[in-house]
Amino acid sequence: MQGEALRRALRGASAPRLLPGPRRAAGAVLLAACAVVTVVLGVDVVGRGLPGWLDSAFDPRIHASLSRFPALLQWLPGLGTLTPVTLMTLALVLACAATRRWSGAVLAAVAVPAAVGLTEYVLKPAIGRYSFPSGHAASMFALAAVCAVLLAGPPRRQVPGAVRLLLVFMTLMLAAAVAAAMVAIGAHVFTDAVGGAAFGTGVVLACALALDLVAGRRRRAPAARPAAGSGALQFPPLNRSVISST
Repeated sequence: MQGEALRRALRGASAPRLLPGPRRAAGAVLLAACAVVTVVLGVDVVGRGLPGWLDSAFDPRIHASLSRFPALLQWLPGLGTLTPVTLMTLALVLACAATRRWSGAVLAAVAVPAAVGLTEYVLKPAIGRYSFPSGHAASMFALAAVCAVLLAGPPRRQVPGAVRLLLVFMTLMLAAAVAAAMVAIGAHVFTDAVGGAAFGTGVVLACALALDLVAGRRRRAPAARPAAGSGALQFPPLNRSVISST
């Protein structure tokens, strides 16, 4: 399914961009901000190795706020584990395929696993502290970012803008709640959660911009080729006066 979706996403000349118009510039700016946050926090974590002043300032407040809801603290961390994340990703892929939004299906199928894999197998070993960045935060914010991209420019404008904005807000709040719950139970500190949120969001934005770039080049490629059947060799018209004189 992923291979077919990728071929259709790149072949479809009339498919709308994932980040059209002004949203492309805003997405690039947000991607740069996510990269800066991830790098700065990562360098800080490598330099000190222990929780910093941000963690000391926010961790007790998060724990005090969520400790009043023990049921949530038992339920929320489970949403960021592999099985729920895989099922939610698959649901997004199937929803995009059902609406023939192939570029969205590719985005969900590629970006979320990429965010999880890079977090667990690249960033954490490279930094050396296996709690930074938070894998729960990276996966949940990657899912939220995919939803935000898809809802920002749906193929059919039947859903009012206010409803789409509310749905985006709800997905972001759910991702933030999972990240905060991981801090509240002591599995992560505040900077782990922020780093994971920034990295997961950045991976999705990078994938969306890359897909738009590739699809845009494939749209322009047929126009640059000569029309089929026009003839490889073209001769200038004959000069009839010269022919008649001979």
